[in-house]
Amino acid sequence: MTDQTEEQTSIVTAGEDAGTTLEPTNNDVEVTTKKFETMSFSIWPPTQRTRDAVIKRLIETLTEKSVLSDRYGTISSDEASDVALRIEEEAFKTAPSGPLPDGEDGIEILQSYSKEISKRMLDFVKSRSASSAAAAAAASVSEDNDGVTDDAAAVVGDIPDEESSA
Repeated sequence: MTDQTEEQTSIVTAGEDAGTTLEPTNNDVEVTTKKFETMSFSIWPPTQRTRDAVIKRLIETLTEKSVLSDRYGTISSDEASDVALRIEEEAFKTAPSGPLPDGEDGIEILQSYSKEISKRMLDFVKSRSASSAAAAAAASVSEDNDGVTDDAAAVVGDIPDEESSA
């Protein structure tokens, strides 16, 4: 066993003596620097996976309990799926298309896309809430119309006749 240990030690020593180094040379640094200079980072347009995640989150927001649902109510999953897909597609279409100018990463476009999604979602829930309120008010008015004459008769019946007061 001693011979084997000595053999391994001599191999390591021989490697170190051969001039093997882990420090980068000036050439390595220059090559890496050039790679970083030509590399670009862009967050626009989003990948399909990101867009699908946005749609999924919209569906959750429209169907589950939240601050939004406390005020405007929730909708069914089927309706939410259709609405979320439409909202995301419309918001994506409103964003500028084409290549980004040099040095731009797309953050401004992404912010605009995000704001457009929020605006469209709020517009939808508000219009749906207004439609529901209008439908409820119309139903209430039609129910009340049946009782208007009865209410009016009751009020008129409460007015004393001139003959009875004389």
